[in-house]
Amino acid sequence: MKNKEHTRQVRDTVVKKFKTGFGYKKISQALNIPRSTVQAIILKWKEYQTTANLPRPGRPSKISAHTRRRLIRDAAKRPMITLDELQRSTAEVGDSVHRTTISRILHKSGLYGRVARRKPFLKVIHKKCCLKFATSHLGDTPNMWKKVLWSDETKIELFGNNAKRYVWRKSNTAEHTIPTVKHGGGSIMVWACFSSAGTGKMVKIDGKMDGAKYRTILEENLMESAKDLRLGRRFVFQQDNDPKHKAKSTMEGFKNKHIQEWPSQSPDLNPIENLWKELKTAVHKCSPSILTELELFCKEEWEKMSVSRCAKLIETYPKRLTAVIAAKGGATKY
Repeated sequence: MKNKEHTRQVRDTVVKKFKTGFGYKKISQALNIPRSTVQAIILKWKEYQTTANLPRPGRPSKISAHTRRRLIRDAAKRPMITLDELQRSTAEVGDSVHRTTISRILHKSGLYGRVARRKPFLKVIHKKCCLKFATSHLGDTPNMWKKVLWSDETKIELFGNNAKRYVWRKSNTAEHTIPTVKHGGGSIMVWACFSSAGTGKMVKIDGKMDGAKYRTILEENLMESAKDLRLGRRFVFQQDNDPKHKAKSTMEGFKNKHIQEWPSQSPDLNPIENLWKELKTAVHKCSPSILTELELFCKEEWEKMSVSRCAKLIETYPKRLTAVIAAKGGATKY
């Protein structure tokens, strides 16, 4: 329990004796008060030149320091814990605290509620492959990345994916992601490509993608996209090492082209993933109600992607590789 404050007269006497040359110990003995109290009074007088009570910064906290530390520790160790769960845990130790108070305490410690990023589940082999790719290409020149035509497929849902899960985490971190399986549901699948010069062709994939269908997409759209983006004849086509991409017939058909592969289950290594996210957000703002509208909006919004945005993704690609290396092939903020 907090001790009763000393009177203004006692505080003034402490200062008066200090001015006349008394030390903390002698003042403590003369007035029969703790030496620490004498020191606090003197320090306050030195800083504010007064012994009067100063305005207090709001009412005293209703929550104990122990409970405060426990809240921060629980949120840090269990990032997916909810405010309701934290509220119940504080009630168990005798502290009845409102949800907004808990949120404010976590904010002051640097923890904020954020939607957990969805990342593919990475096995050890996936991480090793990602790390190997990032390490081997870290020294590539900026001009080399400008000559790359990036590609991938994605599924886009008609009504969007509302399965959000909030977590407590520090700002600008990629911790506490939710593992997902690639193409985990949706309404249509599309293939598209882009380079630092802008977006290339987008194609809706009818039915299940296989090696033959993939080869047809490339035959009809790859060179045309490269031409539209003015990549020249000596460009690098980037695709992941999915089996249907590596089919013998497909590779033979493009044996005169420079094809480079990045590891499967490695969205952090492909900047087109950032465009997919932006595309889906833009498309669902258009509120498509049928599949034909969804396809139309996808192609319209893909064409609207700015060249500056595409260029920025490629310009910062070395930072992406550095982040993958720092994460030892694991998930990053990208």
